[in-house]
Amino acid sequence: MILMSDIIREGHPTLRERSEEVKFPLSQNDKQLAADLLEYVINSQDDEIAEQHDLRAGIGLAAPQVNQPKRIFALHIEQEDEKDLSIIAINPRIVSHSVEQSYLPTGEGCLSVDREVEGFVPRYARITIKAFDIEGKEYKKRLKGLPSIAFQHELDHLNGVMFYDHIDSKDPYRPIPGASPLEK
Repeated sequence: MILMSDIIREGHPTLRERSEEVKFPLSQNDKQLAADLLEYVINSQDDEIAEQHDLRAGIGLAAPQVNQPKRIFALHIEQEDEKDLSIIAINPRIVSHSVEQSYLPTGEGCLSVDREVEGFVPRYARITIKAFDIEGKEYKKRLKGLPSIAFQHELDHLNGVMFYDHIDSKDPYRPIPGASPLEK
């Protein structure tokens, strides 16, 4: 089980590396890593388990955040109006995106960042993605809203990019042309 002590923090060089593509069939280690990433985000959203193991809540976790520079991440997002999104994404990519952008009005956070970073992070409002699951089967999904933002945040980790790299350092709350805030 991944704990907060396993998650590397900003300043660690692995967070700024471009991660390596994963080869199929997956090794047992890579399968376990993928499963552990998903287990963390699910457990971190369970109040009892999170308190017991001192886990900070998160909706996504990428392999580089546990010092494994591999193109793997997991997302777990419970949604009121739609089916919950719970995925492992291996060698993920965005194959198309909207012109329209979106952002979280409260800003983004990250399990590898122990401080609050204020500002708007522009993201595509809608994306179509392709990735592989743990069995090596490719899948395609259309994402919008929080799942779209979270997918882009985790994909950035695989490319050595931190969310705050997208924030305008001179004016963190500058309106983003063509973007609308994500309504909760």
